[in-house]
This record gives sequence, C-alpha cells and structure tokens, in this order.
Amino acid sequence: MREEDNPFEVIAAHLRACEEALLDPTVRRDRARVHDLLTEDFQEFGASGLVWTRREIFDLLASETYIPPSIQDFHCALIGEGVALVTYRAVRADAHTGLHIESLRSSIWTKIGDRWRLRFHQGTRSS
Repeated sequence: MREEDNPFEVIAAHLRACEEALLDPTVRRDRARVHDLLTEDFQEFGASGLVWTRREIFDLLASETYIPPSIQDFHCALIGEGVALVTYRAVRADAHTGLHIESLRSSIWTKIGDRWRLRFHQGTRSS
C-alpha cells in the first residue's frame, strides 16, 4: 500500500511537514504563516520551563536567533476525532560548543474545518 492510499499516513506526513515548518527560521519569522498554523488558544510549555501564549510566541519568533533542530523518532497518533498527538526528538548542535542538544517534543494538533492547527506544544530537555 502506498502512503497516499492510507489516510493515517497522509495525516502523519502532513503533521510532520507542519512541525518541520515551525522549526524553519524563515517560517518562524513569518507572522502570517505562524498565524495559520496555531489555534487562537495555543499554549506552549517550553523546555526552558516558561509558558508561552500565542501572542507571546509571535513576538518571540519574530526576534529570535535560531538554529533549527532535526526531527528524529517522529510518531503520530490519532487520539480523537480530528485530534492528533505528535511526539519526536529534536536534535541540534549548540552554536558555541558544537555539542548535541536534545529535547523531547509533543504537540496536540486539531483539525478545524479542513486545516490542522497546533493547539499545544511542549518541549522537555533530554539527557
């Protein structure tokens, strides 16, 4: 069976592409693109321990210096009608030391109309 023949695989591939877009510095600086990907009530629990709202994320992403991580161990599970849980490991090299920094990421995506939008995201530092 081809991926495009399996609706779940199509959803998983789409949500991975959305996660990758949100890690792309060009997308992160584009308020309209981020606006289209996040729900009005979006919230993030950052790996730093800070909690971010949608408005705060817009301000943060517009001014950040950011080295995008790669996604490893990507998983997607449908947890309800039009609701998906995405988990993965984000890996990047520290700009100063070159050491690998890993965090575990989880996202809850909801389908609103015909579009998937991010409602909640959490990053947790990994050892």
